[in-house]
Amino acid sequence: MIAELRGWTFLRCALAAFALVGCALFQHASAATEAQIKQIEPLIGEGHLTMDLDVALKLSPIVIEAAERGVPLYFTLDVKITAPRWWWWDKTIVETSLTRRMSYNTLTQQWRVASGDLFLPVSSLQEALSVLEKVRGWPVAPLDRFEPNVRYDGLVRIRLDTSHLARPLQLDARNRGAWSLTSPWTPFDFSVRKGEDSK
Repeated sequence: MIAELRGWTFLRCALAAFALVGCALFQHASAATEAQIKQIEPLIGEGHLTMDLDVALKLSPIVIEAAERGVPLYFTLDVKITAPRWWWWDKTIVETSLTRRMSYNTLTQQWRVASGDLFLPVSSLQEALSVLEKVRGWPVAPLDRFEPNVRYDGLVRIRLDTSHLARPLQLDARNRGAWSLTSPWTPFDFSVRKGEDSK
């Protein structure tokens, strides 16, 4: 009987220790990567809804090492805008994305941040991240999609888009939390005043 009790006590202690280690590893992995939308400013002008965004990005050592070896990283901003309908689910007005690429040329030792065919050369990883963390004048949608004086609700997030990685890295990224970098959806709202849609 005593031996049996000692066996159960040992098992409980082992399970508790395992749970603590697992918790610590999860917290370490969570702290290693982080993405957050800090500020959202919808702007009306020149016939478009544009957005200024400030984000915060913290990359894991594994992702940084891959970037420093020349692996391009793709960061995608997603935005969804809906209009409320009392008689049905909210109507989706806009659903669009913006992808930017950060890369390092190991020969020239130069970092680049690119969006489409446009790119900006910078001298360090920190400068490249600073460029990625600020989005200015992103044209989200033409104003003719919005009715005047109606409140629209939106959500924005940023994520490390592993779908653009080479196939072996995609498989690796699925199995390693260090590559998981997605901010929570962050809400915002706006309305278009009558007359603004004609500017």
